[in-house]
Amino acid sequence: MADDRIQAYAEALFAVASAEGPLAEVEDELFRVAQVIKGNDELRDKLGDPHIPAATRQQIVVDLLGGRAAPATVNLVALVVGNGRVRDLPAIVDVLVAKSAARAEKEVAEVRSAIELSDDQKSRLAAALGTATGKQVEVKVIVDPSIQGGLVTQIGDTVIDGSIKRRLDQLKNAL
Repeated sequence: MADDRIQAYAEALFAVASAEGPLAEVEDELFRVAQVIKGNDELRDKLGDPHIPAATRQQIVVDLLGGRAAPATVNLVALVVGNGRVRDLPAIVDVLVAKSAARAEKEVAEVRSAIELSDDQKSRLAAALGTATGKQVEVKVIVDPSIQGGLVTQIGDTVIDGSIKRRLDQLKNAL
């Protein structure tokens, strides 16, 4: 039942994002918001608290994202929060991203980096991953300072770990 709800929300968000504005921009913003919510327990708890009125939770979303994200993104996140599904947002967005990539006949590469990547770096990385996999690749970057440097890339079930953290762990184990 939960998977059906997530699928239904993802399809609805996809339809609205496609109709309301540049799909790639809204999709990328939704992905970033979902990662922030996934990584911030306090924010997730506040936005998911059933004791706080839905309008107040939605206003928190508007206050946080207003001016920083496209209006379609703000409205979609507020809709999910208002319906009490903030904990499902990362899963909903994952389905939406996969649906969008499939529509464009691309694979999604989730890339963890210690720092934000420039557009040029993302496009070069997408080209390199495309060459390695033989598929068109869309890169979604998650900033994760815990990896200390380098990149950790996941495409489907394949993980390529080129992080400094992994190298340090290997060196520590070797010593």
